[in-house]
Amino acid sequence: MTDDRTPTDGSREPDLVDRLLGLLDHGLDVVHDRVLRPILLAGRTIAYLFVLLLVALVLVTVAIIGAIRFLDVYAFGAHQWLSYVLVGVLSIVGGLLVWRRRRPPIRKAPRE
Repeated sequence: MTDDRTPTDGSREPDLVDRLLGLLDHGLDVVHDRVLRPILLAGRTIAYLFVLLLVALVLVTVAIIGAIRFLDVYAFGAHQWLSYVLVGVLSIVGGLLVWRRRRPPIRKAPRE
């Protein structure tokens, strides 16, 4: 015995609850794709850049310490202060080069 409300070929029309849940699912997908995904990507990018910055800071610190120790042992064994002067001069020259390449901030014209 078959029910008169269900078709016999196996296909059935989605009822109201199925359609509403489909619309809700679609709406949540749109919100996720347009709002949440860019926020997540920005957060992930910031986190990765922060980790890379910390790794670069550690590597630069280790390189400076290694250079000072190398200079102390092999170049200026009796005069350790010369290695500090050399590293200081290189740091100042590097800072001046970076300072020279800077660009002043763009100032907007005042509104009248």
